[in-house]
Amino acid sequence: MKLCNIAVNGEIHLGIVKEKGVVDATAAGFGPDMERVISGEGMEELRRMEAESGLPLIEAPEYANVLSRPGKLLCVGLNYRAHAQGVNMQEPDYPILFSKFDNALAPAGAEIDLPSWETSYDYEAELVIVMGKSAWNVSEGEAMGLVFGYTCGNDLSCREAQMRSGQWLIGKTLPGFGPCGPCIVTADSFDPDEGKRIRSYVNGELRQDGSTADMIFNCARIISYASRYMKLEPGDLIFTGTPSGVALERQEGRRWIEAGDKVDVFVEGIGTLSNTMV
Repeated sequence: MKLCNIAVNGEIHLGIVKEKGVVDATAAGFGPDMERVISGEGMEELRRMEAESGLPLIEAPEYANVLSRPGKLLCVGLNYRAHAQGVNMQEPDYPILFSKFDNALAPAGAEIDLPSWETSYDYEAELVIVMGKSAWNVSEGEAMGLVFGYTCGNDLSCREAQMRSGQWLIGKTLPGFGPCGPCIVTADSFDPDEGKRIRSYVNGELRQDGSTADMIFNCARIISYASRYMKLEPGDLIFTGTPSGVALERQEGRRWIEAGDKVDVFVEGIGTLSNTMV
């Protein structure tokens, strides 16, 4: 099942994504919001609504943030071998964890502001884990049972600010620099260990083409490791790293993203997250 948040007359409604459009579950009488669904409310009713054929469809919805009240935005760096090699960094022995603040979250279709006082803006197509249950010091075997679902993410980066010191935060958490969406696919419908294709496009040009099978640390390992040092909660988002092909890797002909560029992030089995830079 694929779920999304949509903007309807100034309100946030829960949507069910179907092949030809989105069912407005809230307008159809469904009460819980996305956060309550992630915590376990209403899934049986949503599945009944998904199976109904008579509910009206919104063909071109206005997407809202996948979560109205996001938890932590946790990120993993250098989690694809070819990407680590491309930026001349050693393959890590443990997941490299960093964070974004919740101001970085943005929905599919949002315009992302690139501040004029910085340069070297980059894209990073990523699979994002949506936690469904709390996790503290869990094993890899326990980890995947705590996941609600997955979404597409773009770990937008200001490389100059990121590399200014040993901490990456200021280059990663500008407003809108963690767009996610357009929907969340539930964990029972998606297995990242199967090797899901991840791609990014800038103005329609393919820039990244990888697979979740190429991760150094898979999702279970990431969750287990992170849970040793922080308590993960329902609604936490974990960006799992990016394949090779980002602008930073290109020594010749490097093309940073700039105002006017449209960046698409595709994850097989989820969909395409599109945002325009301004």
